Amino acid sequence: MPIIPRNTCGSRRSGRIWLVLLILLLIPIIGFYVWYQYEGSAFFGSNEDNAPILENVTVGPFDHIVLEQGEIESSSNNEVKCTVKAKGSSGTPILTVLPEGTMVKKGDQLCQLDSSAFQDELAAQRITVGNNEALVISSEAAVKQAEISRQEYLDGTYLTEHKSILSEIALAQQALRTSELSLASAERLAAKGTLKSLQIEAEQFSVANARNTLDAAQGRLKVLDELTKAKMLVQFDSTIETSRAKLNSDRSMLEEEKSKLLEIQAQIEACNIRAPADGQVVHANKFSSRGGGSEFVVEQGAMLREQQTIFLLPDPNKMQVKAKVNESRVSLLVEGMPVRIRVGAVTDDLLGQIIKVNKYAEPGSFFSASVKEYATFIKIFDPPPTIRTGMTAEVRIFVKQIAHAIQIPVHAIYETKGHYFVLKPGKTDAWETKEVKIGATNEMFVTVSEGLTEADKVVLNPRSHLDLMNIPELADTENREQLAHIRSQAPEKPADGPSRGEGGKGGAPGGGDPATIAAMIVQRVDKNGDGKISKEEASADERMSSSFASYDNNGDGVADLAEVQAYMASRIGKSRGEKGGSGGGKGSPPGEGNEGRPRPPGGTE
Repeated sequence: MPIIPRNTCGSRRSGRIWLVLLILLLIPIIGFYVWYQYEGSAFFGSNEDNAPILENVTVGPFDHIVLEQGEIESSSNNEVKCTVKAKGSSGTPILTVLPEGTMVKKGDQLCQLDSSAFQDELAAQRITVGNNEALVISSEAAVKQAEISRQEYLDGTYLTEHKSILSEIALAQQALRTSELSLASAERLAAKGTLKSLQIEAEQFSVANARNTLDAAQGRLKVLDELTKAKMLVQFDSTIETSRAKLNSDRSMLEEEKSKLLEIQAQIEACNIRAPADGQVVHANKFSSRGGGSEFVVEQGAMLREQQTIFLLPDPNKMQVKAKVNESRVSLLVEGMPVRIRVGAVTDDLLGQIIKVNKYAEPGSFFSASVKEYATFIKIFDPPPTIRTGMTAEVRIFVKQIAHAIQIPVHAIYETKGHYFVLKPGKTDAWETKEVKIGATNEMFVTVSEGLTEADKVVLNPRSHLDLMNIPELADTENREQLAHIRSQAPEKPADGPSRGEGGKGGAPGGGDPATIAAMIVQRVDKNGDGKISKEEASADERMSSSFASYDNNGDGVADLAEVQAYMASRIGKSRGEKGGSGGGKGSPPGEGNEGRPRPPGGTE
């Protein structure tokens, strides 16, 4: 057996590798050749297959449908919100929560929140309420004491003192009467010479003393009735009112503290969240519209703020679809339009009706900032029990339905300047261009109201055969006259600061003529009103100080209106020679203005 050198084996192995690589390279080339022979020529469009493609005009039912995706929800959701007031900035944590999808009855516990802070506050508040109750009892006793003291003075002290003074008055009157009788008797005896004058004087002193005693007693009675009694009553009434005011204050404090106690007890009860009605538990989770993840998820440990929605208990008998419709199609929708709804959990399609189309766009996200969508709400007729909130639904909104409509494919229409044409075979071998009036359209077909019959045929690719079409001369629909009128209503540019690139007809770069601009310059710079611009006036003007010599043609140190106008005319002439027609005005080369620009086939730019 001959011995094969080692380098010979390596050469054979290398040859086999190159053969395999060559086969692998030829396989896709041969496959592409075969595909091109059978299908590729039609794909790339050969000259033989570029002939007009004919399609029959059809008559039948036509449906203009807007197809969108939506999400099933209940039109009657019982929202369960957190009514617990947060004691901190973070909120109230969740201790236990029922899983989403659980069927509950009215009164069943849905969620348990942490109430430990309220329990501590409840114990302290009960002590505060007890202290305030003691203050109220004390204030009530003070009011009663003040009222009793007043009554005690009127029925006791005052009456006793009053009667005592009356008794003194009676005794004084009796003493005065006795003294007066004694004096009269002494005077009679003195007249007979029995008594001496000193005895008469003693009797007179006795009468005066008795009278003074009576007057003093009557004065004390008057002071008691008119002053002392009034003073004591004012003092007692003041004490009573003060006691009553304190009692009312204490009672208000007690009611306030009791209200706080009841509120704390209510907050503790609110931590035990129960179902307000029968339904299926749906967590009110919120996700970021910018694609940054979840904003809030109902779970153990999640923090709740006051009035935050935790659960939704949808009514299964009142279901609807919320679909977001693109801004390009929302103008087609109105309330009351019929809708066919397809849900994966239901075998047959459901029927519905548009009940609301939002007038404002939905908040955009980071990924769809430039796409505006409008929420459309669709009522579901007789919703089956198998559908659930959150399911995805495909909605077909029937914008328009025609039982018998002449319709052709959209590609068979050629539009230009607001007119629509089709290309169809003529009576002879020639082709006929026919203008049609279209009606409702959808993604595939367009209805024709005038211009075609059921027996006609149309070309599906008219844009590939514009040489066969005979388009008549049509009026321009670009509203150039209206645009020119709007431009004429615009305010003029400042005379000394013409905008470049706006070459106007017969004027300066800013659109004004030299005479108008010169008059405005003279009016601005001429301070003494002589109709001329002196060198001093020009030097005071910031715009003209460095170029006065250009205005003063004769060098007399004064520039009149004619000189300014001549300078502006020469300046405008130079500007037009350099940039004339740049704005598409008169004198522009053909094809550079708006009118000379070629328009693409189909009349759209």
